[in-house]
Amino acid sequence: MLINHDTQCALDTVVDLVNTTPGDGTEDGLADVAALRRFVERNAVSDIGTLGERDLAAVRTVRARFAEVFATAGGRTRHTAELLNTMIAAAGTTPRLTDHDGYDWHVHYFAPGASLADHLAADCGMALAFLVMAGEHERLRRCEAPDCRFAFVDLSRNRSRRYCDSRTCGNRLHVAAYRARRKEAAS
Repeated sequence: MLINHDTQCALDTVVDLVNTTPGDGTEDGLADVAALRRFVERNAVSDIGTLGERDLAAVRTVRARFAEVFATAGGRTRHTAELLNTMIAAAGTTPRLTDHDGYDWHVHYFAPGASLADHLAADCGMALAFLVMAGEHERLRRCEAPDCRFAFVDLSRNRSRRYCDSRTCGNRLHVAAYRARRKEAAS
């Protein structure tokens, strides 16, 4: 599957956003406005002004909707499409060509001066919509490691990725399985 640079950046951003969701003993990755600013900087989100508590609340709402998109992955495509359509429409999507910060021409889907929540809903929502439109909804996944909840987009050629990070979750589970087999063989 060919994905352009902008769509890849938006997919990375939405995965990072969903993975800030608290749960199973993890803290909220968007606990305060400072954490929201770090998220913006980490993902190089452009055209963002001063952030406040209202932005934080609005981004948490968008995050919950994106988490629901990942929860429906692999199945209920129509429901996912409805979620995305609602988010994209509410963001007041306004596609426009731009060439900022040393990047070549690309499309932004948010209106100039849009809030961070609308920016994320529009750009990330469109990136996810492209996956649904391409029939690739099942690429939206959750890590299969029993102690991990992270979301990821499986962009492997054969759609076989099972873990959010093969160097951590995948390797840890493979080592545990190997040790269990060795212990079984030794008994």
